Amino acid sequence: MGEIHPYDKYFQYLLPALKSKVEEFRLLNYGTIDIPSLWKYLTMKKWRKPEEDVHVYELVADILSMMPGDYMNYATIEAYRSTNWFEEVNGEELRELLGTKKVK
Repeated sequence: MGEIHPYDKYFQYLLPALKSKVEEFRLLNYGTIDIPSLWKYLTMKKWRKPEEDVHVYELVADILSMMPGDYMNYATIEAYRSTNWFEEVNGEELRELLGTKKVK
């Protein structure tokens, strides 16, 4: 996961567009989106196949034209790919949640 994306060198130039998009999403009540998660979506999904001669204005256009549904679909799929939903729940808590706890 620690791979460096070719577009990482443009991050500082794209920061104003990223901030603007995060603010737009928050105005539309998608408050859980932040700059790091938006950047991860862009580099992992939208820019999965980076171009060699890309211009900054093309990257800005990609950011500003992004729809909330695009990000939310990606975030939903990533949530389903998570390792173990009950990782933080111990055996006793899991039995209680599932209703299999022995009654005394």
